Amino acid sequence: MARPFVHPSTEDISLEGVLYALADPHRLAIIRRLAGCSGNMNCTAAAPCELPKSTLSHHFKLLREAGLIRSERHGTQVINTVRRDELESRFPGLLATILKSADAVDDPGT
Repeated sequence: MARPFVHPSTEDISLEGVLYALADPHRLAIIRRLAGCSGNMNCTAAAPCELPKSTLSHHFKLLREAGLIRSERHGTQVINTVRRDELESRFPGLLATILKSADAVDDPGT
């Protein structure tokens, strides 16, 4: 049986942990994909395709431990969602600002 995922409580999410997790371009790309979808997304769909599975597992673990995503097992898949409401209550406007800034870097004409 697979071990359950551990997610920090909203009160235990730290600003340093969130910023550290999002400082990596691959993890930021994962969060952008998850935040851009209307619902949940499995690891394969959310992740950059050029990374090995072990590296992806590490990135998802760091995002989960930082409190940015919630992961749930559904059969053989792991489904991830951004903990948007919890992050918003802990750090109002932070995630939206980071995502908007990342979009502006990708599209400097805005």
